[in-house]
Amino acid sequence: MNMFCNKKTSTEKQLISFLMGAHSVICFLFLALPMIQSQALVPEQRAARVPAVFAFGDSVVDSGNNNMLLTTAKCNFPPYGRDFIGHRATGRFSNGKIPTDLFASYLGVKELLPAYLDPDIKEHDLLTGVSFASGGAGYDNLTAEIPLVFSLWDQLEMFKEYKRKLEAIAGEMRAANIVAESQCIIFSGTNDLMTTYFTTSIRALSYDLPSYINFMLQAASSFVEELYSLGARKIAVIGVPPIGCVPAQRTLKGGITRDCVDTYNQASIKFNSELSMRLERLATYHPGARIMYIDIYNPLLELILHPSDYGFEEATKGCCGTGKIEATILCNDLTPFTCPDATKYLFWDGFHPTERGYEILVTKITQNQGI
Repeated sequence: MNMFCNKKTSTEKQLISFLMGAHSVICFLFLALPMIQSQALVPEQRAARVPAVFAFGDSVVDSGNNNMLLTTAKCNFPPYGRDFIGHRATGRFSNGKIPTDLFASYLGVKELLPAYLDPDIKEHDLLTGVSFASGGAGYDNLTAEIPLVFSLWDQLEMFKEYKRKLEAIAGEMRAANIVAESQCIIFSGTNDLMTTYFTTSIRALSYDLPSYINFMLQAASSFVEELYSLGARKIAVIGVPPIGCVPAQRTLKGGITRDCVDTYNQASIKFNSELSMRLERLATYHPGARIMYIDIYNPLLELILHPSDYGFEEATKGCCGTGKIEATILCNDLTPFTCPDATKYLFWDGFHPTERGYEILVTKITQNQGI
């Protein structure tokens, strides 16, 4: 078994881990997908623009790396994946494809971006990219420790291991070129704010909010710098979404009317503003690289505020169960009231968008921000 699967657990941490897994939200390291005027909005396949795609971060870009971990921050069971190819629950935190699948398809690389720890992964998958992401992770290492998942720094170690495998397959020179020319996507930060700071208050005991945001920013900058040192030259970092508007947070903190939680959204805005500026500075330090910030906050908020404009009937609740709180282990095959048609919903569970939600989101991002 891969050394990264040897995670220890405890009863106390397992009890807390559901909360973390559920908050493996919408942090989206998204990028560019085409605008397609159809109900399915499936990105067209095209000639490859990059040799591979690599994803790092949390549940929004996790293709199933958590499947073999002793954590509740996983979803390799129905009804997750019910609208995926073959109706399979692969460990993706949605009813179907996730942003990195759509992105890899748009770039002409492949239809799906597999998990690095997928036991069935093939040599050609390594050549064209994988996801190292882990649902429940964040920029703060403590964020991943609570649900016992892979931190971003664990993911970097997996990437180093991956590079050694790639060199064995393709040779050192070709492997270096693949890494340099490929698109790296980072999606993180949501769990840090929503869970580690606000919900569990673990970091709030020693940091005020501005100080914790600065702590996150330092970790994000260090992660990008470390990726650069490992040969990556195309790095896109997606900001934090409006975390106060996801269904579960509306239920937990939005009062009887389940309003968006403004305090949480303001934290997202502050973090994103500072992150954007830091990435601009990093880009000037490394003129031979393409380091960019991707705004997810405003595109997602637009869908939440005007769902009918995009064909959604519901944007305040998820499709699974009552839609108010269910996620990960609470969203299972026995959960009652799950909706029959997920395309009418922006959110699949209490935290994560549906495949259709992702399709529209990445299309909007591509139109307005490019790649």
